[in-house]
Amino acid sequence: MVEDQPQLARIRDILDEVKDPEIPTISLIDLGVITEIDLKENGHVYVEMTPTFVGCPAMDYMKKSVEEKLNENGFSDFFVNVTLEKAWTTNNITEKGREGLKKHGLAPPPHLEKIVDIDILENVTCPYCNSDDTELQTPFGPTLCRSMHFCHNCKQAFEQFKPL
Repeated sequence: MVEDQPQLARIRDILDEVKDPEIPTISLIDLGVITEIDLKENGHVYVEMTPTFVGCPAMDYMKKSVEEKLNENGFSDFFVNVTLEKAWTTNNITEKGREGLKKHGLAPPPHLEKIVDIDILENVTCPYCNSDDTELQTPFGPTLCRSMHFCHNCKQAFEQFKPL
């Protein structure tokens, strides 16, 4: 690993522009999908990505987007590795990412040390009006990582990014 902090910061800033294809208000950095960025002594860039769920259908698209963004910014010697060696959890989502989820109309997951039971899906704050008067409609949303809820205060249906 090279101790070129300005170059690493530049690469990180470049990759912070890559948005999640399903949630364009959040970057892959803030979603916590990009788990490692390294710059080798020979200038080779290594990026490691961990999918939010095994079999995530958007993972190939995300990897290609990272590669394209590196190419667009003059990097040609890089490797983007998708791995399941490091488990992704919703605790990887940054505060900026949690705000991005809310902007998209998704309730951010709680930050948890461990998940004890499904009751954590029951008490969700509405991303539109911040009311706690919400109800779980179904734990099965449009994708594996989301559940469906209803807010009795603003009468909006919304999704929650499930805690994992």
